[in-house]
Amino acid sequence: MKVSPKIFFDHCYGKYAIPAVNVFTMEQVLGLFSSGERANAPFMVQITPAARNYAHPEMLISMINAASKIYSKAVYSVHLDHGNEDHAFNAIKSNDYDSIMIDASHDSFNENVKRTKAVVQEAHKRNIVVEAELGVLSGVEDDLTIDEKHAKYTQPSEVHEFVELTGCDSLAVAVGTSHGAYKFSGGAGIQFKILEEIQQRLPKFPIVLHGGSAVNLEEINRINQAGGQLDKGASGVSPEGIVKSIAYGVCKINIATDTRLLWARVHREFFRDTPELFDPVIPGKAYIGEYEKFMLEKFDLLGATGKVSDMKF
Repeated sequence: MKVSPKIFFDHCYGKYAIPAVNVFTMEQVLGLFSSGERANAPFMVQITPAARNYAHPEMLISMINAASKIYSKAVYSVHLDHGNEDHAFNAIKSNDYDSIMIDASHDSFNENVKRTKAVVQEAHKRNIVVEAELGVLSGVEDDLTIDEKHAKYTQPSEVHEFVELTGCDSLAVAVGTSHGAYKFSGGAGIQFKILEEIQQRLPKFPIVLHGGSAVNLEEINRINQAGGQLDKGASGVSPEGIVKSIAYGVCKINIATDTRLLWARVHREFFRDTPELFDPVIPGKAYIGEYEKFMLEKFDLLGATGKVSDMKF
């Protein structure tokens, strides 16, 4: 069942979080829907501009729609992640998305407000919710590259005014996480004092945590043992940090890097261990299985397992 994220956020606030997972391939879509149905957990399917360029929006939406028929008990939303105006207005017009993100976080406060408000006004005409971003995350993900020196925390003093001026429905904040498999800005981890102040200024308002992958060191080691050359110093958000953030109003946690690391590990080990094989179906099935296992653990960690049964639609 495809539903508005508003239902998710109203239900989960302060109790558990919704995993919002970027998808690029059929294997990822199948793994996400099968695990969501099995866990009886709500989830958000995220499509980035890079994914749209890779697989075409029509292909991605068709795969999602097909998966929703195969796994008819899955409860989910479709979200455009890190879009500009062109992406956002195209997504609104398509009527395929329940939620869109307009990312004007690199602009000045006033310009961010102006661009976000324009998208909100169009999206709300079709009951599509809008995620905005205030503050800048460091790291690399898809075609997004931000140097550490340009990363800055969200200023709590600005959040209430920003939400009031734009009318956005959720807010992505920069509180120490990073895009991609990179260390925290300054190595200090999630800044819970900032999160606490944001919550005080925006009570009951859904907060979004980008860069929510854990970046499991065991996965990195296995990738490198199978021929990879990933940085062993890379790290993500600790499970303890993720769980703690939920109490501060974090309702949506974005996940992308972990599923990519999983893909790299499965395929590198497959070709290392069975160099005589070349059938893509074999590692593809293995990846779906590992993806399902990963998501079931993530649903448990975020407290989302079984929560669909408690929702009213």
